[in-house]
Amino acid sequence: MQQTPTTQLLPLMEQFYTIQGEGFHQGKAAVFIRLGGCDVGCVWCDVKESWDAEKHPLTSVDTIVEQALQYPARLAVITGGEPLMYDLAELCQSLKAAGFELNLETSGAYPLSGKWDWICFSPKKFKMPLPEFAIQADELKVIVFNKHDFKWAEQYAEMVNKDCLLLLQPEWGKEDQMLPLMIEYVKQHPQWQISLQTHKYMDIP
Repeated sequence: MQQTPTTQLLPLMEQFYTIQGEGFHQGKAAVFIRLGGCDVGCVWCDVKESWDAEKHPLTSVDTIVEQALQYPARLAVITGGEPLMYDLAELCQSLKAAGFELNLETSGAYPLSGKWDWICFSPKKFKMPLPEFAIQADELKVIVFNKHDFKWAEQYAEMVNKDCLLLLQPEWGKEDQMLPLMIEYVKQHPQWQISLQTHKYMDIP
């Protein structure tokens, strides 16, 4: 059946093929689709160049899907920036029709759009997530920048559904200081797991 051409344009910062380095799906080959635009403003963000959507070319959903199909894996990770600044229903529909499993990485600061196989919810203090977002998450990933973030993590652990995976991940620049604290915390609170940015250890994008 011939697909109907799409008309939506999205600010595409980059699209690349790599190994997912974080969270539940770490170690899997995936097509990353990074959309430009973010007003969450994390001071430790390692992709601040994604913040200004106007710096990134408006790209059709058809082109994004066509580029994704060049690679053998059928796992697509939609990230940003903050991808939910845009209505992602059309992108999801087109990628699904092309045979992709869809993962979303979001701060939860905007309403959910699109249909997803996996939602990684990473709340940030810089712009509070929507209260209803936590219950929709498959994975809660809290970035640990200082010791106060453990309390922050527990606040959201109380909001997610009972099957949600609970992950603590050290901020890369603070890993030496925070990782020993995280190890002890997880030993005392075994409902949590530690997530590491393994792609940085492997020196891949």
